[in-house]
This record gives sequence, structure tokens and C-alpha cells, in this order.
Amino acid sequence: MATSSPAADINLIARFLAHEQIQDLSQAPPTDCIVLCGSAILHCAETVFSALEKNPNLARTLVICGGIGHSTKHLYTTVAQSPRYAALLPEIQARPESRVLDTIFERVYDRASIARAGCTILIEDQSTNCGANAMETRKILEAHSIPTPESFIIVQDPTMSIRTLAAFRKTYEDISPPPTFTACPTFMPEMRMLEGKLEYVTARGVDPSGLWELGRFCDLVVGEIPRLRDDPQGYGPKGRGFIEHVEIPGEVEEAWTRLESGMAGGRVRLAS
Repeated sequence: MATSSPAADINLIARFLAHEQIQDLSQAPPTDCIVLCGSAILHCAETVFSALEKNPNLARTLVICGGIGHSTKHLYTTVAQSPRYAALLPEIQARPESRVLDTIFERVYDRASIARAGCTILIEDQSTNCGANAMETRKILEAHSIPTPESFIIVQDPTMSIRTLAAFRKTYEDISPPPTFTACPTFMPEMRMLEGKLEYVTARGVDPSGLWELGRFCDLVVGEIPRLRDDPQGYGPKGRGFIEHVEIPGEVEEAWTRLESGMAGGRVRLAS
């Protein structure tokens, strides 16, 4: 029987969760709406802001969404530890995630020129989870009399990308024909085993110091699969009804079972 390492299992699940449909946002075709979901992984926001600086016509509308939720403290910590953004910390403390990202957008990037070029920038600061990201995005677009976009690019933390996409599809399920939703997690997290321990593999210009603490990343990856399941405990139509049905491949479930069985104290063991 073939064996699998924790790193291989985590990478398999992480690829599924990221659901990468756009690899390079700057080369993507123009879309009606980019939705940037609040996250402690600033690479996601940096990718969006840089792409819009390069091509302000990439999106007719940008929605930066995110209120104050369970992971907002991690965003404050990331800003505080960043040489590029640490000076902004007094401005962003206790602010919603979308306002934090918009402060970075305004202070570090040419937000004003992007807006002048015709990109409408909206800030949604009430949502506290990915289902609310979708619902509040629809509300704010409608409140600003923006017609239902025919195409969306959803930029979300890779560990929540496929669930967020499913939440948006659920939110717009009453629209016919439905909008096209495309996932852009901006990068694919990857791990390897080195001397019996897990570590990040640096890829595509992503600084590992700006990523999740290793244990937290493993917990997020393992914890996401039960949420995606379409069963009474999951978020799908047969459960809490937050997202559309997501088909989880058998190999992903097998990897999840191996990791879950190897968890110690509620956390994936970081050494073999």
C-alpha cells in the first residue's frame, strides 16, 4: 500500500481548497467585479492592488469586504510585523478588515488614480464570515445601484477560496442566468517535510513570514473539509445551507482522514 506524508496530504487538501482558476490576476481578462475578502494574508490584497495599478480597467467595480471577526486580530498582527505596513498600525487598530485593507490601498498604492480611471471602489465592513461576504457584497452593490455583475473574480485566503466561491453562488442562485464566479486565491500554499518537520515551500514570490503560523495553517486545512461536506453537520444544502453543494474528491477525504487520525491535542502533529 502506498504511503503519504503529512506534507503531501496537507498539500493535496490545500490545492482543493484554493481552487485556483486564475493564477496571474494581472493577466486575467477584464471582469465586472473583483471581490477582495478580508484576510490576514496580505499577499491577497497586494496582488489585487498591484494588478489594478497595472490595469485600472481590470474591473469595473472593486468590493473590499470584511468586518471584525475571529481572525481580525491576526490581520492586526500581520500589519504590525510587516516592515512595509507597521507604521500604519495606529490607524488600523480596532478597525474592520476591509478598512484595514483600504488604508493600505490608499497609503501604499495609487488608489486615487485607479478610481479616476473608472473603477468604482466599495467598502463592505459588516461581514464576519465568507457567507456574509457574499450576502453583504450583493447588498452593497444593490445599494449603489450597480446592476448585477455578469462576472466576478473572488479573491480569498486560499484556505477558504472554494467555500467562498460556493457561498457567492448560493447568494446569487435566484439570478438567471447566474453570474460567472472565478476563484483567484493569488497563490497556492505548499509544505514539505525537512528533518522530520513541516515547513513552507517558498513559491511565486510569497514571503513565508507573511503566512499563517504553521499549526494554524494545518488546523485551517483540516477544519475546512467538515464545513464543505454536504451533510447535516456541514454548510451545504443538506446541512446549514450556507453554500451550494461542493463535491469533495475521494482522495481529498482520504488525505483528511489520515491527517485527522494523526492529530494530537486537536492539532496536526508538526513532526513525524
